[in-house]
Amino acid sequence: MTTQPRHHRPVLLAEAVEGLNVQNSGFYIDGTFGRGGHAAAVLSKLGPEGRLWLVDQDPEAIAAARESFGNDGRCRIIHGSFASLGEWLAAEGLVAQVNGVLLDLGVSSPQLDEADRGFSFMRDGPLDMRMNTTEGPTAQQWLAETEEKEIARVLKVYGEERFARRVAAAIREARDQDGLPSTTLELANLVAAAIPRQDRHKHPATRSFQAIRIAVNGELKSLERFLAGVADWLAPHGRLAVISFHSLEDRMVKQAIRGSAAASHLPPGIPVMADELKPRLRAVGKAVRGSESDAEDNPRARSAVLRVAEKVA
Repeated sequence: MTTQPRHHRPVLLAEAVEGLNVQNSGFYIDGTFGRGGHAAAVLSKLGPEGRLWLVDQDPEAIAAARESFGNDGRCRIIHGSFASLGEWLAAEGLVAQVNGVLLDLGVSSPQLDEADRGFSFMRDGPLDMRMNTTEGPTAQQWLAETEEKEIARVLKVYGEERFARRVAAAIREARDQDGLPSTTLELANLVAAAIPRQDRHKHPATRSFQAIRIAVNGELKSLERFLAGVADWLAPHGRLAVISFHSLEDRMVKQAIRGSAAASHLPPGIPVMADELKPRLRAVGKAVRGSESDAEDNPRARSAVLRVAEKVA
């Protein structure tokens, strides 16, 4: 018997699981386990022959998965990034046999709630921000080793920060003089002091923290790698459901779905084989956004977008 996950209800949970169209004996992958809200919902629809892979790069999420679902024979728990799914599926001979893949991108509420993880500018903790705490540079190390120009680019592109150059310059000056901030509140205060005009309803460090987190974890590169292979991994009529919280992520998902279907609209005379003209994915319904009621329970819902696609047979 599985244990229900505690203290965390994912945004757009019912909509995402409905989008997967879970079949009783199907094979599904939760690529961002978090604390198991999606996993529990999928398992409630799976019969004894069904299978569910629980994937996460966060060691704490994997510990939670083992506690809640380790005794469920339908589950396999994998510590790693969803970007590596193709390798694991190929090793098991399961390419083109997945009935559904679900991603819930971004930071989970438990990660934000734990100051030691370094994701929150509202709680003081070490400047870490790594999803996988067993590898890679921390946010503080990344800031120490990255040139000012690149920091400004990351803040502008990943965080859509209007004052990216000012913030990057402040970080470089701190690095050159007194040393970089070592805690989240120190960095948040540095960023706030560098921004001349602040939004009334948003903390001035919001965009910078988001951008640095994305860079430290290589989040967009991982998503790009995943989207490039997912059509190969899905079985005919298999479903992809992705919840994103950042405009760049949502754009990548939308373009991947459209791009997989775009070959069928090529003009005549283009030298491609017949198989290349077949669309690979089709969008299922329209994008679904978090509701106001969702936002009351979880502020992240305000920026949440769910897109569902199906592999064409």
